[in-house]
Amino acid sequence: MELQQLRYVVAVAETNSFTRAAERCLVVQSALSHQIARLERELGARLFDRTSRRVRLTAAGAAFLPAARQCLDAAERAAAEVAAAVGEVRGRLTVGVIPTVAAVDIPAVLREFHGSYPRVRIGLRVGASEELVEQVKQGTLDAALLGLPTTARPEGVHTHELARDRLVAVVPPGHALAGEADVDLRRLSAEVFVDFPAGTAGRAQSDQAFAAAGLTRDVALEVTAADLMARLIQQGLGVAMLPSTYAPQLSGVVTVPVTDAPGRVEYLVWSRFSRTPAATAFLTGLGVRAELLGG
Repeated sequence: MELQQLRYVVAVAETNSFTRAAERCLVVQSALSHQIARLERELGARLFDRTSRRVRLTAAGAAFLPAARQCLDAAERAAAEVAAAVGEVRGRLTVGVIPTVAAVDIPAVLREFHGSYPRVRIGLRVGASEELVEQVKQGTLDAALLGLPTTARPEGVHTHELARDRLVAVVPPGHALAGEADVDLRRLSAEVFVDFPAGTAGRAQSDQAFAAAGLTRDVALEVTAADLMARLIQQGLGVAMLPSTYAPQLSGVVTVPVTDAPGRVEYLVWSRFSRTPAATAFLTGLGVRAELLGG
C-alpha cells in the first residue's frame, strides 16, 4: 500500500469523480484508476461503486477512508517534523474562528504568518465556539479563537485569554433607540431579536444576562453569520446584542451601549496533545509563551 494510492482514494471520495480526482492530483485518469484498482485487489474489496453517472464509496470504502486520511496526515506531520529539525516550517495549519472574533485581526495575522512561513498551507474554518473546541480536541483543528460568556471556560484544551469585552445593542438606523446614549436590558426585552442559534455560546451570553435579570425576550430570527444578522437588522426585522469591539465592523446599523450588558471572553485554544511545527509557530506569533504551550 503506497501513500500515492491513499491520496487517490481520498481525492475520489472528496470529489465523487475519478476525472476531478485526477485533475486535483495532477495525474492522468487512467493512472489514477489503475492505482486504485491495484489497491482494491490488494485489499480484496472494492472501495467505490462506479456507474456512468456517479461514483460513491462502498461500505468497505467508507470504513477505509478515515484510516487513509490518518495515514496521510501522519506522513505529512512526519515530513513537517523533519523539515522543522533543519529549520524549515512547512505542512498544514488549520484554524477555527467564531464569526465575531475581534481580539485578533485574522487577515493581518495570517498575512504575516504566510510571509514568514510561505510553505505552510493554511485552512480557515468558521463555526460556533463549542463546535470549534470539539474539533480542536479531535485534532481536525490546530487552534481556534472562541468567544464565551464570562461564566464559561473551554474544557479539554489548552487556553490563552485574549481579551474581555461587553455586548452592545445593535439596531437599525431610525430605530427609537438609535439616538439614545445608552439602554438597559429591561428596555431591550421589549424588542424583537435576531440572534445566534439557541445552545451556542454566542447566544448564551445574552440568554444568561436576560435570565439573570428575570427578563424574557422574543428571538424571532436565528442565524449563524453576524454579517447576515446585520443585514436583517438593517431591514428592521429585529435588534441584536454583539461584542462592542466587533460591532463597528458592521455597516448600516447603529450601536447603543447597554448599561447592564453581559460580558464575554475571547480565548485562543489548542490541543493538549502533540502540535505540528506550523501550529507552534502560529501560537507563538499570537503571544503564547513557550512555557504555556504544553503538550
